Amino acid sequence: MTDFNPLPLAEALIRAPSVCPEDNGAIDVLAAALPPLGFACEKLLFTGNDGPDTWNLFAQRAGTSPGPHFCFAGHTDVVPAGDVGAWQYEPFGGEVHSGVLYGRGAVDMKGAIAAFVAAVEQFRDHPGTISLLITGNEEGNEVNGTRRMLRWLEEKNIRLSHCLVGEPTSESRIGDGIKNGRRGSFHVKLTIKGIQGHVAYPQRALNANHLLAQVLARLTSQPLDGGNRDFPASTLQVTLLETLGENAVNLVPGATRARMNIRYNNLQTPELMTRWLRREIDAVLAPITGASYELTTEISGEAFLTPSKGFVQLVCNAVMEETKSIVTLSTSGGTSDARFIKNHCPVVELGLRNATMHQVDEQVPVDDLVRLSAIYHRVLTRYFTEIRA
Repeated sequence: MTDFNPLPLAEALIRAPSVCPEDNGAIDVLAAALPPLGFACEKLLFTGNDGPDTWNLFAQRAGTSPGPHFCFAGHTDVVPAGDVGAWQYEPFGGEVHSGVLYGRGAVDMKGAIAAFVAAVEQFRDHPGTISLLITGNEEGNEVNGTRRMLRWLEEKNIRLSHCLVGEPTSESRIGDGIKNGRRGSFHVKLTIKGIQGHVAYPQRALNANHLLAQVLARLTSQPLDGGNRDFPASTLQVTLLETLGENAVNLVPGATRARMNIRYNNLQTPELMTRWLRREIDAVLAPITGASYELTTEISGEAFLTPSKGFVQLVCNAVMEETKSIVTLSTSGGTSDARFIKNHCPVVELGLRNATMHQVDEQVPVDDLVRLSAIYHRVLTRYFTEIRA
């Protein structure tokens, strides 16, 4: 069996405290590791667009003959460590204890990036092209991250054939879960206006908070849909409540606001959800004299599904070949940069176990890093055998 050693790179990446959107040397770690493996690296600093300055990296290695372009995609930025005193070990120490690597980003997703590199290090003399598309801003405002990099690729006329994102998709063992799609994310801001007044004379007022409570009760009491074979049901969650204007304990509020998020499947569209929201809100407020509302929406990710044949089946077969266990396809969880990549090429997500991502004492067994490297290597072997440009 090929020997894979992703640990030194994983340790070095964790030791770069790249809390989003700061890079603090993480991209440089990769930019130094890849050229000895035959990769040409371009560090890309994108600015403006109402987003933070972001360092990104695109590295590619041309093969021995024409062929498809396989891309590994991921991010070096991480969420904050939180209460450092609650950590067993230094969050940015990259320490190994009893065969387990600890540190912020070990799972999400510096460990997977190290596994990318360990896999390509042992995979030479291939046709086509292998690349790594690495952003430094996935956890925050992503405008100068993967989206901007994809536009840059288009400007350079660089076309990806297929992409594997290293987000932590595994549950109880490495490779037991692959995401071949994601639910969309739909943000909602609802402002309701009533009539301000004195609490002792409610007959002269119209309490905006009471109106909002009725609306939210209706919105949360019924599902948008029942889901389907590929996706769970769409869900609405109330995320913020805010009474507006000057407030006092003896004042009936005249305006209030709620923010909500809908994680939606491929049965929904922004137009359908907006129509549903207005219908349900109108059912409550239209009969009430003096009540009015404003509704604004924003989509931050579209629902998508990569068909479970072709590339998806190839990745599943590679996992099963390495682990001798079955793989479950899933579209659950939050959003990822796959929502941007899917507009350019078929994309799947496969990475480490997700139990400790974003938690205190984020950690990954070193054996899992090695196993994931071996899986990625099998994906490459199958890909350049089975896929044609």
